[in-house]
Amino acid sequence: MNMMFNLVVVVQVISALSIIALVLLQHGKGADMGAAFGSGASGSLFGATGSSNFMSKSTGVAAAIFFGATLALSLMANQRATTVGGGVMDKVVKPVPVTGAGAIPTTVPAAPAASAPAAAAAPVASTPAGAIPK
Repeated sequence: MNMMFNLVVVVQVISALSIIALVLLQHGKGADMGAAFGSGASGSLFGATGSSNFMSKSTGVAAAIFFGATLALSLMANQRATTVGGGVMDKVVKPVPVTGAGAIPTTVPAAPAASAPAAAAAPVASTPAGAIPK
C-alpha cells in the first residue's frame, strides 16, 4: 500500500509539472499581430489557430491524469490505518487514586527557618505614596 501511495504521488507531481510546462509553452489565441489590428480570423469561434492542436490536447490529458491521481490519493488517505497517535497527550498515564489508609496525608515537620538579623530588614515607609517630596 505504501509503494502504491508513493507511485501515485510521483505520477501526480510529474503530471503537475507537465501541465505547468505545457501551459507556459502554449501560444495565446489572441496574441497574434492581426488581433491587435482587428483581424477577422482571431474573432472566429475557435480563434486563429483552429479547434485544437497537439499542445492543448496534451494539456487536457495531463490535467485528466492529475485529477485522477488526486482522486486516488484522497481515497488512499481515507483507507490508511493510522498507528501513530494524534499528539503527546495520548501517552499520558492517569494516576490511580489511592484509597484506604494510604490516602491520609501525613504532615512533615518544617525545617527551622534561618533568622535574619533585624538590621538587615527593609525600612517601612511612614508616608503615603502621594506625599513623596519632589
